[in-house]
Amino acid sequence: MTNDRPLLARLNWYWLFQLAGWNFLPLLMLTMSPGANHTPRLYAIAAWGVVAGLLISDLWHRLLKRQIRHGVRISWKMMAVAILILGALHAGVQTIGYLVIKPMGEVHGLAWVPGVLMFWWGVYLVWNTFYMAVLSLRRANRFEQEALRLEISAKDAELRALQAQVNPHFFFNSMNSVRALIYEDQNAAAQMIDQLASVMRYALQSGQHDTVPLAAEIEAVQAYLAIEKIRFEERMRVSVDIGLGLDQVRIPPMALQTLVENAVKYGVETSPTGSEIRIRAQRMDDGKIHIEIANLGAILPFANSTKVGLVNTRKRLALALGANASLDLTENSGWVRATMTLPEAA
Repeated sequence: MTNDRPLLARLNWYWLFQLAGWNFLPLLMLTMSPGANHTPRLYAIAAWGVVAGLLISDLWHRLLKRQIRHGVRISWKMMAVAILILGALHAGVQTIGYLVIKPMGEVHGLAWVPGVLMFWWGVYLVWNTFYMAVLSLRRANRFEQEALRLEISAKDAELRALQAQVNPHFFFNSMNSVRALIYEDQNAAAQMIDQLASVMRYALQSGQHDTVPLAAEIEAVQAYLAIEKIRFEERMRVSVDIGLGLDQVRIPPMALQTLVENAVKYGVETSPTGSEIRIRAQRMDDGKIHIEIANLGAILPFANSTKVGLVNTRKRLALALGANASLDLTENSGWVRATMTLPEAA
């Protein structure tokens, strides 16, 4: 099985920093000492210090992880005590190394003890400060990722709730259309039920996705319009113009359906002579995409269902495509136009 994580994410940064840090000290010591003193014994005591540092600091690292895993709060007082103990321990181990290897000859007196202790306390102060800083950064990053995950989950739940409001609304409106037609033309009612089944199949399948291709949405809309065409006959006239290359533009499922449904309800149904419904998608000069649904008529000030549908669609656009996606409703020269504006990457 291949690992798809980036190389940097697969590296064990703890051991990389451990090896780099503990090898830096003997390299610094060797660099500062005269070349004549670079004897095998000096290299041996340097290796002794590296191994001791790796072992002591890793044991402390494991203890820290265990304490954190059990919910123990790591205080600076605890860290200060640990630094004193770790520094003294390493100084003792290093002293044993000097007594055994004797890189500088025999060890005499105790005047060197305070300096050695101060040195190793300083080393472990740096080690622990660096370790706690990395731990804090990792914790902050983990909290940020968790907050982002919760935000995405909330966004997804809101989007699903909005989609759940759309589908029943459309279904009941369509069933009312079927009911009205049954008493007039049973064959036409049967055709309408077939078209309704096709639309509902699309509604159920598309409801599992945040966005769908415009071509799929147009196909469902045309099935819906075929239902309404049986009812309104010549009173409803439809034209569809989708710009070249826009078939795969992503939009929220049933978003276009909601706007077309409003155009039928307030453009065709309320007019004795009916209305033409124009569906048009085009890419503008700035790269954005406009999807326009237009019908003859006027914006009714008390059409609450229209307002709910528009608010719903605006929210779904923002949730699925971001703040750059918008929906505007305008009236000009006897035409009502609902225009979805999608970002260039839609």
